[in-house]
Amino acid sequence: MITNLLQYGFIVRGLEAGIIVALIAPLIGIFLVLRRYSLIADTLAHVSLAGIALALLLGFNPIFSAVGTTLVASLGIEKLRDSKRIYGESALALFLSGSLAVAIVLISLGHGLNTNVFNYLFGSIVTVTASDVLTIGALAALVGMAVFLLYKELVYISFDEESAKVSGIPVRAVNTVLIIASALTVSLAIPIVGVLLISALIVVPIVTALQLKKNFLVTILIAELISISSVLAGIFTSFYLNLSTGGTIVIIMLGIFLLTMIGTKKH
Repeated sequence: MITNLLQYGFIVRGLEAGIIVALIAPLIGIFLVLRRYSLIADTLAHVSLAGIALALLLGFNPIFSAVGTTLVASLGIEKLRDSKRIYGESALALFLSGSLAVAIVLISLGHGLNTNVFNYLFGSIVTVTASDVLTIGALAALVGMAVFLLYKELVYISFDEESAKVSGIPVRAVNTVLIIASALTVSLAIPIVGVLLISALIVVPIVTALQLKKNFLVTILIAELISISSVLAGIFTSFYLNLSTGGTIVIIMLGIFLLTMIGTKKH
């Protein structure tokens, strides 16, 4: 049955993109969750919607437009947060509400955009093209390289930022790289889970893995396993039952989370 399914080109492209996204999302999610930055993913996702609406209105590639807008917003958020003039949560609220307002206005200007926007809101593997897979792969490689090169610094800052500053770690620069990597991760996840569900893909596998109270590396590996299995199961299930791909993936993730919570309570 699976072999027959793989005869469809859009399924193969969806699986390729889905596996890439599933691998890279927990790598960023672990640092966001530990630093209580989880809402950044949700904020950047809403920012990306403005970029997507602009791209659809002007005929650009939505992924490239999403990358551009989320990168600009991520740097703006970090600048405001670092300035201490606005609390971190307030900066996120400003960008979230502002970008959503811009997106709504742009969508209203393009009266025929509603169907296309719906695909990007909730994810649709049917819309994933071969060039999208290449773009997603390239962005994922950049994110993975950044995490690999700054792994020790990211771990140190995640647990004790003040101590990291005293130790001579360039905290501001590392934070900037982290939020840029978060912006790229949000952008590459859009075709698979959609704008409204991206934060779940980044956060839920990590929160689930943390329930098992393992060491840092084991937690990442467990989160990767949860992420990949959820994406694969979600893609196949959504195809056979004619459901939304993004929604199905997130429901499966939440199911694993609930089972893990129940299991850990019993033990």
